[in-house]
Amino acid sequence: MNKFVREEVSFLKGARTRWRELKYVLGVIYQFYKGFRKLHFVGPCVTVFGSARFKEDHPYYEMARKVSAEISKLGFTIMTGGGPGIMEAANRGAKDADGLSVGCNIVLPHEQHENPYLDTYVNIDYFFVRKELLRKYSYAFVVLPGGFGTLDEFFETLTLIQTGKVEKFPIVIMGTEFHQNIYEHVQLMMEQKTISPEDMDLLLFTDDIEEVVSHIRKYKETAPIFKLKSPRKAWWIFGEEKPEAKAS
Repeated sequence: MNKFVREEVSFLKGARTRWRELKYVLGVIYQFYKGFRKLHFVGPCVTVFGSARFKEDHPYYEMARKVSAEISKLGFTIMTGGGPGIMEAANRGAKDADGLSVGCNIVLPHEQHENPYLDTYVNIDYFFVRKELLRKYSYAFVVLPGGFGTLDEFFETLTLIQTGKVEKFPIVIMGTEFHQNIYEHVQLMMEQKTISPEDMDLLLFTDDIEEVVSHIRKYKETAPIFKLKSPRKAWWIFGEEKPEAKAS
């Protein structure tokens, strides 16, 4: 167990000394600062969520690779958690299309390493910091099959959009057979009135790559947020650099 995991376990046990709480807060600030400086110039991203456990020969790996390549052709940077499995496939798809590929990797006890298809990446020690960075630079989200972590990323992002904390960015769920029970549960929530009928409009369930691309392209063409200009100048004093897509 590394020191950051131990610190997080300690933090969640309850109140501690004022000095330890202050040190934790300062550490969190540093993590955000490191992420901001590393990702400042990555451009408009689409974040792909999914399991780290699928191998190269799995159909969901291939699905992630193909859809990411097509999204990359729209001019988006493909962002992932930077690890293996679906994340690797998405970053690899970006490189297939000569697009920009970035990762926001998490430091875990079992040493998850960044995948080899990244133009740039940042290592983050806290899950909640990592999730905010994955959302901050992204204008659409693609959710592929995964485990608890993928569901956490999916539902937290969906909740933020539903409650107006985040723009109504597109969320696409691929792997419809895998996610069939989630689709049915969302329908049940609507029937039981725990969500509103219009909340269904926040989600697109499909395995059709052309439909995914069309859905995201439509948002890009109509959303006023894309009229904003990206920052142009990197400040060396802050350790900034503009990432460039490397040859695949």
